[in-house]
Amino acid sequence: MSIQSTPEPNNIFFVWFNQYAGILLKTPSKTLIIDPVDIKAKSIPTLDALLITHEHYDHLDPLLTAEIQKQTNCNVIADAASVKKLQHILPNNKLQKAQPGSEFELGEVTIKAEKSNHPAQAPVTYIITSENQVKVYHTADSLPFPELESIGQKEQFDMVFCTVGIAPGATAKTGFEIARLTKPQLAVPYHTGAIHDQQLFAEFLKKDLRRTACLIPQQNKIYQVSKKQNRM
Repeated sequence: MSIQSTPEPNNIFFVWFNQYAGILLKTPSKTLIIDPVDIKAKSIPTLDALLITHEHYDHLDPLLTAEIQKQTNCNVIADAASVKKLQHILPNNKLQKAQPGSEFELGEVTIKAEKSNHPAQAPVTYIITSENQVKVYHTADSLPFPELESIGQKEQFDMVFCTVGIAPGATAKTGFEIARLTKPQLAVPYHTGAIHDQQLFAEFLKKDLRRTACLIPQQNKIYQVSKKQNRM
């Protein structure tokens, strides 16, 4: 699993590669993966950073994480609970702990950790800002929380990934609420094995949040998102 071409300035590419929160994100200069499970390390030839949101099995595979890190020499940024599971199998200088408010620099790309409303030990969500200020919010499998509104107003997201299934309490309606609070240019319903969940999310969006476009992603397909306008 890789993206061979490089996005032009003001654009990013992404791939949703499992039915959970697994996202491959490519900016003009960096490649990131978030919550890799159910993939093969050999399918990832190059990588700059690997982000883990929490320790649950559908977001963290410690042995796979170690294999990917060894193969690519990437940095690993993870929540506190995941760090405990990884600290003895990763190089110390390659593992960084994320908690709400933490910020990391990857060249001209920045990564900021925010809170998550999910029953895990110390879960986080991630805001990724590209070299050209394309802003992506990966909410893992968080349910909505009030602070999302102020986060959305401050960050002015180009794209937000919204959980619509599988996770405790997550539905198309709670996913829509994440989009309603953050008001991105593009909302992407994921973390589900049921297309019905994604279609229902799209219906909510079309009815009540018309300024936000919806992209129902297919697994392992490459999508392009622009800062000025969203293109698929």
